Amino acid sequence: MHALPLSPAAAAFDAVADAFDERFGGWLSVAAQRAAVRRELLRAFPRGATLLEVGGGTGLDASWLARRGRTVHLTDAAPAMVRIAAERLGPLPGCRASLCPAEEIGTLEVSPAGRAGDDPRRGYDGAFSNFAALNCVPRLEPFARGLARLLRPGAPALLVLFGRFAPGELLVQLSRRDAAAAFRRFTRGDVEARLGGRCFTVRYHRRGDLVRAMRPWFRLERARGIGIFVPPSAAEPWISARPRLLRALVTLDRAAAAPLARVAPLGDHVLYHFVRTDVLASAQERP
Repeated sequence: MHALPLSPAAAAFDAVADAFDERFGGWLSVAAQRAAVRRELLRAFPRGATLLEVGGGTGLDASWLARRGRTVHLTDAAPAMVRIAAERLGPLPGCRASLCPAEEIGTLEVSPAGRAGDDPRRGYDGAFSNFAALNCVPRLEPFARGLARLLRPGAPALLVLFGRFAPGELLVQLSRRDAAAAFRRFTRGDVEARLGGRCFTVRYHRRGDLVRAMRPWFRLERARGIGIFVPPSAAEPWISARPRLLRALVTLDRAAAAPLARVAPLGDHVLYHFVRTDVLASAQERP
């Protein structure tokens, strides 16, 4: 399906796929943020739901949900990530992994009910994207339109993007006297990133830009900070060596995330809970 060359971001993640889980899997800050997201996924998607994951990487979240009664179709833009995810999902009934960049998500088919968009009653029961895969997508409108064609009306879409104001990152980077890194999330447009020695760009999408891109096919129900007090991976391995401190920060996050979300979506990441409207999504480019 995907014949175009890999994007710089996809190529970077493809290059580190075999070592990705080993590199990040042991970090307690990552585990704490993942656990917070998973609580929201369980709340949004009941047992028996058929889900689409965007930018699913090696399949950690997809396999975790599948073992709890959900069926997941994982997609990712990096072939090596998809290979690893397919191996992980192989023993889990109904689950699969496909090579598909987020921008091309609308080219997928909904099976076995038929092609998405043919009947507004057909489609996946929900979709999710964790750990900022969509920050590697410069233009969100094609993704939103494509996702709308795949989801049934009323289906939740939980999208976890980088937060633009991350207190933990500010503290960590300022303590290192790296002002550029501390304030990079306030930048409009592309920001250079590196992974495995490869350069690519990310974009710290503003909440308003995301909401506009998702209209009219989705409405935002709520947003919740992920990793408000729990620091980002930039604090590793320092924070993993202090598990008691991290547990205290996790407790603060659980208590403060909902109240603070009413003021501003703070956090290393922000979980945006959208709901699919009943507006039909055309395959044509929106003017």
